[in-house]
Amino acid sequence: MIINYFGANLKYLRTESQLSQEALAKALGITRAKLNSYENAIVVNPPIEFIVNVSTYFKVQIDVLIKNQLLAFPNHRELLEEEYIAGAKLRVLVSTIDSANRDNIELVHLKAKAGYLAGYNDLEFITSLPSFQLPFLSKERKYRAFQIDGDSMLPIQHGSYVIGEYVQNWHEIKSGEAYVLVTKEEGAVFKVVQNQLQHKRQLVLHSLNSLYKPYDIAIQDVLEVWKFINYFSDEMPEPIPTNQDILNRLSHLEMKVNGK
Repeated sequence: MIINYFGANLKYLRTESQLSQEALAKALGITRAKLNSYENAIVVNPPIEFIVNVSTYFKVQIDVLIKNQLLAFPNHRELLEEEYIAGAKLRVLVSTIDSANRDNIELVHLKAKAGYLAGYNDLEFITSLPSFQLPFLSKERKYRAFQIDGDSMLPIQHGSYVIGEYVQNWHEIKSGEAYVLVTKEEGAVFKVVQNQLQHKRQLVLHSLNSLYKPYDIAIQDVLEVWKFINYFSDEMPEPIPTNQDILNRLSHLEMKVNGK
């Protein structure tokens, strides 16, 4: 197989990203000399594993890397970003099935959380996760369970298991609803999301606990999105105070202030 544009595209993407050959070679797990041989077509048939790594690293689908000269398309980044958001061939979900050929619900527990960031697209890692079935969920959709930590989403307690439905097209993310997002910096986080993709190419993440301030995340830093469906916990949630509870607390506070 002769790859006409791969070497030129590799060099173009590296220089556009302001990376040295040494830095990119280290990121891709090869030597600088080997990277140079690919960029300059000294080796015209790189291993398919390397092409896949380049595709994943730069978020450019393999067909584009091979068949199109990116230098000739000044707006290619916008086009590729839009394809990435819409899930058009640029994102692949790794999943497992049971003996009846049904999609499993894999469980990402707290001990596996750090590993998930590195292994979310690795079949061996995903296969190593515990898995189960829930008969009341749709057989036509893909689900995954994540154990959450911390108190940012109270009254959903630390250690609870959140069931998420896989979201392929991120334009379908609805503001005000809760999602598990897998991000490059934090791994899996559970937040209420505000969708600002159309104008700002970002999401704003909110906690249910008002002690935590909202923050935004650029869409290129998001790896997976799972819509909140349900959660399981072995702890009772904190009761929501009634109006009378609030009045009683204010009255008690007033009495303390007045020294009574």
